Amino acid sequence: MQAVGGTTLNADEQVTPRFATRAVAVLAATAVVAVVVDQWVKHLSTENLEPGEPVRILGGLIYLSLLRNSGAAFSFGSGITWVFPLITFVVVGVIVWMATRLRSVPWAISLGLVLGGALGNLGDRLFRAPAVFHGHVVDMISVFAPYGEKFAVFNIADSCLTVGVCLAVLLELTGRQRDGSRITKESPAPAGATDPAGATEDKA
Repeated sequence: MQAVGGTTLNADEQVTPRFATRAVAVLAATAVVAVVVDQWVKHLSTENLEPGEPVRILGGLIYLSLLRNSGAAFSFGSGITWVFPLITFVVVGVIVWMATRLRSVPWAISLGLVLGGALGNLGDRLFRAPAVFHGHVVDMISVFAPYGEKFAVFNIADSCLTVGVCLAVLLELTGRQRDGSRITKESPAPAGATDPAGATEDKA
């Protein structure tokens, strides 16, 4: 079957509800694991690290430095902390909407990491001092230097967000779609062929 613009669709492989259920389950499980690991590491950090006393590990490649960040990355927006929970609610809503058509497991992992990272930091914004919607995010990972001199101090939730976004970009670049299809380029058709070359959509 051929779609508009020369794309051909594989009719022999139909997406079934089973694939949808599996993808949503993977998304949810990934998000839960991300939140649990993030909050566990933050708990260990607040219980065992002292402000101003970084712990050097891996020969100085990583320092564990307890910081509380009222802003976003690089302390951006520290005076408008209340905005970040609202942005997170929007992100969660978009991911839930995407999940209604989600059929791809790789996309499920990507969106699950983004969702888990967003919820991990949202928990800090809502439940940590100084107040609801103004809570400071706990950061503890600093690379190459103890206090973010080389790169911003971050946490597990930030890492999940970054990996999830990078994976989403990679999936887009390789033609993998959230509905489980895949867009690829075919070689040019021989002269006189009736069906022009185009993109094909396969099951991911």
